[in-house]
Amino acid sequence: MYLNGKRISFFSLFSLLFLLALFCSCAKQNYPIGRPFVYSNKVLLNGNLSKDEKNRLTTDLENYWDDSLKSRKVRQFFFFDRIKNPPVFDSTNIIRSISFMNAYLNSQGYYYARFKDSVNIDTFKDQLRTNIQMIIEAGKNVTIDSVSYTLSDSNLQRLTRKQEKNSLLKKGNPYSKGIISSELDRLVSLYRQNGYFRFTRDNIYAQVDSTDARLLALTLDPFQQAKLIAEAAKHRKENPAWDIDIRQRPVTDSAVIKPFYIANNYYYSETRPGDVTDSLIAQHGLGFYEIRRKEGILRYKKGLFNYRPLREHTYLRRGDLYNEDSYLKSINNLGQIGAWQQVDVTPVVRGKDSIDLYYFLIPAVKQSFTVDLETSLNRADIISGNTWGVSTNFSYHNKNVWKQAIQSVTTLRTGVELNLFSQTSDRLVQTFLLSLGHTYAFPRLIQPFKNWKALKALDNKKTLLSINGSYVDRRDIYRLRSLVTSFGYEWKVQKRNGDNLWLYKPLNLELYGIDKLDSLRKLIAINPFLRASFNEGNVLSQSLTLYRSVSNPNNKNKSHFIRLGVEEAGGLFGMIPDLTNNIYRYIKAEAEYKQSTKMGKTELAYRGFIGAGYNYGNDSVIGRTLPFFKQFIAGGPYSMRAWALRQLGPGSSLSSDTITTSRYHDRFGDMQIEANIEYRFPLTTIAGFKIGSALYADIGNIWNIKNNSADPDAQFSFSRLGRDLAIGVGTGIRIDFSYVLIRLDVAYKVKDPARLQNGGWMSLKNFEWTDTRQNGLKVDNYAFQFGINLPF
Repeated sequence: MYLNGKRISFFSLFSLLFLLALFCSCAKQNYPIGRPFVYSNKVLLNGNLSKDEKNRLTTDLENYWDDSLKSRKVRQFFFFDRIKNPPVFDSTNIIRSISFMNAYLNSQGYYYARFKDSVNIDTFKDQLRTNIQMIIEAGKNVTIDSVSYTLSDSNLQRLTRKQEKNSLLKKGNPYSKGIISSELDRLVSLYRQNGYFRFTRDNIYAQVDSTDARLLALTLDPFQQAKLIAEAAKHRKENPAWDIDIRQRPVTDSAVIKPFYIANNYYYSETRPGDVTDSLIAQHGLGFYEIRRKEGILRYKKGLFNYRPLREHTYLRRGDLYNEDSYLKSINNLGQIGAWQQVDVTPVVRGKDSIDLYYFLIPAVKQSFTVDLETSLNRADIISGNTWGVSTNFSYHNKNVWKQAIQSVTTLRTGVELNLFSQTSDRLVQTFLLSLGHTYAFPRLIQPFKNWKALKALDNKKTLLSINGSYVDRRDIYRLRSLVTSFGYEWKVQKRNGDNLWLYKPLNLELYGIDKLDSLRKLIAINPFLRASFNEGNVLSQSLTLYRSVSNPNNKNKSHFIRLGVEEAGGLFGMIPDLTNNIYRYIKAEAEYKQSTKMGKTELAYRGFIGAGYNYGNDSVIGRTLPFFKQFIAGGPYSMRAWALRQLGPGSSLSSDTITTSRYHDRFGDMQIEANIEYRFPLTTIAGFKIGSALYADIGNIWNIKNNSADPDAQFSFSRLGRDLAIGVGTGIRIDFSYVLIRLDVAYKVKDPARLQNGGWMSLKNFEWTDTRQNGLKVDNYAFQFGINLPF
């Protein structure tokens, strides 16, 4: 970094900021003098437990200390904890803590735990620090010996037996109150999915039998009886197993065991926030206009909405058997269209076995206009110094086009990329961008197969139609004009442990025109392989993408995200002779996996990405690589953070570093492999804003797939994978403003494929902040990245 012509060490600047934060976070300790206070408390859990089970139980048990025995700590100096208002130690509170912890272990199936407390008081200056340790022998977890279902109603019994394979209670599995509760919820949900509208948790219960059958044997011998009791007690501790019987409570209301059917659907599409829904129901539609259809009745006053979007997203029709899942699905889908800000449904029983469903929908604001300002900072001496990107987005949103609840978004974007503190260029504006786009989201699937039942079962169905035109002027390099239009479908498939969101575009048309300017022409003359990337051509493609979010109901602290995508271009139209020379023909696939595990206040996050594209078109005409706007890039605040944006790769090629006749050094590739790991932890809270940090490592690179004899090091090869992989490590500061997170990261190149010395690895003995290339170019071995929100 340069200031007034002098180079300032980023390490010194970072250290100064750290010391300033250290000074600001100092606070006076507050503890009782001359009296023992709670300094620390710890749970030590022993037993034959798996590592994950032990960690889970230990973490949960820490929350069951009595409040008077909790050592409350706050983060100070960013890395150290201090005790805040520690309570005076009282030994009687240990008994209460044991009671709380034992009750928790019982709920998890551990009924034979033994507790032992250890209290140690240390003297430090005028402090009497009390360290409390709770040593717990968990004993064996109770297992399920047998499972039975005894319901008095024959229809419910038959339905239960039919779905018994889905039971959460399995012989030999660990017993817990949680699993019992989940099984009861499953059964109630099963019954309500099959019409039993009145059935609730109060109508069913679990009877648990922990009696040892040997104690039921008749004997008059007191010694034999004592022996049986001792053997039973020993057996309970060594191999505790209980019998579970799910039973139905006596029926006091016959409606509980009666299936219900949908009588009619009533839609109030213009409900006001202050309307009393019960009054609207009692008025029987007085004062409203009506549209009557076979599936339901729409009641309105202003006529803001047509009936069709309501019908498309209602999954209970007249005459259908009541289904709780379809009931909730209708509410969620209508609420997610966007035309209504709130959707409520009131079921009203009619007669003995019928239900009317009244939908009350509060319209959202139809039209809105937003203006956003975005900024980004990328520092790279390889390009021309610092680049600062500034863009403004003007968006117009209409949430009810043509009264069909169709969403439309019109976006105008303008932006520039500026050179700051440039060493090699006196041009302030490096890039200018202008784009205009319009998108329609229809709340249904526009397709010819109207009676296809599989399509009717999909959630959040949308048809997407968009068109976007843009102009990019990369000064002295190129001018790019594009027109992109696409037609596609989006839908969701709900799973028990997560949702699958699908996006299919059967038609995607991209028209491009590029003007190569002097700097780019000189660069292509030096490196002819770049001509393939910057050849003119159009794209006519189709794509399919799957977004899958996975949640573990047994471990809410762990989440997964998977993205799979494939795009194919020119497969059919590229066979037409007149189009062969103008259409790119390629196939491109991507896969991304993210995982997050929260451990108290900290979090461990992983990410893996692999992508590849292959151009099977005419090499001599349309190019040997993917078009550059479809190629992969690495570096920047969301990728390999030790490198600036587009400044890593391809492979271990040095061609971009050795070229001095052009300011353009962006790197692109047909293939990318990347993995990231990040440990996130809180530091402190200043003025109500949460300050956090992270330690992270990035590994990866980009490559070309087809061979280029002029630059063989840019091609992917398994034999060179170890040499080509780049590695960066770093840390950073994150400021959470609730609505947005600001991130400043600093990273160092531990292994740089372009570094000639030591196989690309850094040297601890000869540590350097900069590296010198063959042509004398100075390249920083570190990078500062400014980002918005988390990188992954």
